[in-house]
Amino acid sequence: MSARLAFTLLLLTPAVALAGMPSYLLSEVASMRFQAISFFLLVFLLVTLAVRGLWNRLRQDVPRLPPLSFRAALALVFLWGLGFQLVLSMIAGGRELMTPGAWEKTGATYQLKQTELPPEKDLVLQARRQRLEELRVALWAYAAEHGQAFPPSDFDPGVPEERWRVLGSSGMHFIYVSGQKVDAPAAPLAYEPGLFGRERWVLLTDGDIRQMPVEAVHAALGGGTP
Repeated sequence: MSARLAFTLLLLTPAVALAGMPSYLLSEVASMRFQAISFFLLVFLLVTLAVRGLWNRLRQDVPRLPPLSFRAALALVFLWGLGFQLVLSMIAGGRELMTPGAWEKTGATYQLKQTELPPEKDLVLQARRQRLEELRVALWAYAAEHGQAFPPSDFDPGVPEERWRVLGSSGMHFIYVSGQKVDAPAAPLAYEPGLFGRERWVLLTDGDIRQMPVEAVHAALGGGTP
């Protein structure tokens, strides 16, 4: 009896824990993934039970329907999931093809990249360059029909008059350097007038469009203006 009492007291007496015992825990990322997978499996099983219950409830009104077992309901929900995944992947792929590089990942979803609008000065600068690009297309089309020669003047009917007009002016033309050809060494062919200050957009005979100070334009023309 005393031995049994002593053994019972020994079991009830708390033992001293020794420090340094190994402890194996999941990292924060692994723990979050484990929780996400567990939640997904729980929802998947609940949806399977709901589908099986609804199907068998429908059999009471439509006896011709075959009974749906849990394994069959599991396979049916799995196939539905694959179908939804395929449709979502096609939508995401089509979105990326129509707007390449426009979406960035934020957490588990995607959103449009926030792009800063250029200042008004840059917009005007690009619009001025665009006018020269339109003139370049017209001049090269003219040269293709006239032995690679550009128009003799900026009033030649072969080039629409509106192509010569500079931005913000109803009648002022680009300054045009006549008597040149497409295959000639790169030289100023047309450039903006003094309305735009010292820095001008310049169209060269090799098709390049660049911004140059007016002194550099005059030097390229041999020290004078046309």
